Amino acid sequence: MPDEIQERAGVQVLLCDPAGPPIATEQDALDLIGAAFLGAQVVAVPADRLDERFFSLGTRFAGEVMQKFVNYRLRLAVVGDISAHLAESSALRALVHESNRAGHIWFVPDLGALDARLRAMA
Repeated sequence: MPDEIQERAGVQVLLCDPAGPPIATEQDALDLIGAAFLGAQVVAVPADRLDERFFSLGTRFAGEVMQKFVNYRLRLAVVGDISAHLAESSALRALVHESNRAGHIWFVPDLGALDARLRAMA
């Protein structure tokens, strides 16, 4: 499945292909943002597509990517199991907790959980 925009819970979401290229640079994030400008309000990225540096906060890669989405007023949903990363980092656990309390960046286990978040916002 290529990246595609779908309506989910009444919101236009760019669903990124799990088999797509890794998101390893700021430019990769900007490319997703550009694709979302075709009508999406949320970009749903499989956690497996994110470079490992995303989950190691000392690299600042997560902050750079997340800030790009905030600057362009797009929501980012990281979709998938990140429990192994969370087990290794209390800072990442805190980031995920705080992000999930806000409205721009979410970490959800699956698309069903994303749909529930989108419905709750309506």
